[in-house]
This record gives sequence, C-alpha cells and structure tokens, in this order.
Amino acid sequence: MADLEVGDAAPQFDLPRDGGGSLSLAAFPGKPVVLYFYPEDDTTSCTNEAIGFSQLKPEFEKAGAVVIGLSPDSVKKHDKFKAKHDLTVDLVADEERKVVEAYHLWVEKTLYGRKYMGVERATFLIGRDGRIARIWRKVRVKGHAEAVLEAVRAL
Repeated sequence: MADLEVGDAAPQFDLPRDGGGSLSLAAFPGKPVVLYFYPEDDTTSCTNEAIGFSQLKPEFEKAGAVVIGLSPDSVKKHDKFKAKHDLTVDLVADEERKVVEAYHLWVEKTLYGRKYMGVERATFLIGRDGRIARIWRKVRVKGHAEAVLEAVRAL
C-alpha cells in the first residue's frame, strides 16, 4: 500500500472523542484541520506534543484551523490525560487502529533492540478542500507545533 502524499484526499474518520460523543473530519468542511497522530497518552514525548498544541490552540483558531490528536488509547484514558495536563486540544480514540492504518502509520518500530508494531508520530495538515496539504513524518516534538502553525498560516 502506497503512503499518502500531499494532494491526496484525506481519509475520512468518525471516532469517539474525549468528553463523550464523536468527532469526524466531515464536521469541518472548508476549515484546515491539523490531525496529529501519537503513540500513547501520558508518555513524555506525547505529553510534550499535546501541551505544545494546546498552548498554541488560540493561534490555530485565529488562523481558522482545528487541531485534533489521535491515538489508539481509549476515551477514558484521553479524559485522564487531558485533565492531568490541562490539555485543550480535541483527542479522538482509534482503539481499532482503522484510521491509523488508513493513514499508513501502523509501523514496525525498534526500542532497545526489540522490534514491535506501533503508531508512527506524524502530523497531517488537511486543507480547506479536504486534501492533504502537508505531512510531517517521524516527528521530533520540540518546535513541531510552531512549525505546523506556520504551515497553517501559509495556506
């Protein structure tokens, strides 16, 4: 299966969200959407990334964009994560990994010589037209939210 590329239609989703209910890509027609994928709630890098996006959420909103974090964790785990770190971004639960797989982010990883399957940290900027405008793969967290905000402003 080929990776998604800039210009491709963004795979749609409708997933359970923190706080109850669901969130879908279709709920934001004509708005840029920052969809960031992360491996797990409450780990150091994932927490720093979520805090970075939360701190800049007013700036993303000013630029007309929505920020959504996605991981395979449950809604209950997302709720605890948000409360513990005062996060303001929306988090969706992809427990069956259907969206993770649609974006080709279920990958083999290596940690201390051990190979395992997991979510690749990546961010997709989806333009007003529903097409992928920018992709960041194998994200390094420091400065990432700021770089994504600049790309949103440049749309």
